[in-house]
Amino acid sequence: MRLTLTTVNIGAPDPVALARFYEQLLGWDIAVEEKHWVLLVQDLAGGVRLSFQHEPYYRPPVWPAGPNDQQMMMHLEIRVDDLAAAVEHALACGATLAEYQPQDDVRVCLDPVGHPFCFWLG
Repeated sequence: MRLTLTTVNIGAPDPVALARFYEQLLGWDIAVEEKHWVLLVQDLAGGVRLSFQHEPYYRPPVWPAGPNDQQMMMHLEIRVDDLAAAVEHALACGATLAEYQPQDDVRVCLDPVGHPFCFWLG
């Protein structure tokens, strides 16, 4: 038996807008765009894919979360070779820099609807 992870699906109040943010941030292509679901691909021939699904009752996670806060369910890890330039690019795309930063060689940013994602030097 072979199992292959192909796509990570991210909930959003407006999946088209959030997909466009990640399209700009990552330089990937939108392969499918529907009102309530969008597919973003790294490479049209395969590779990692992100999809964005409409969540009508979406609540953004809190970073870092406390005991009664909305928890993040997942986050993206993005390897970069220039941490400061990556953060500058993310901010220009519409992200915000999280107030809490857990490590010197990692920067946590929040996408426009509050999902945390990490840049790490690698």
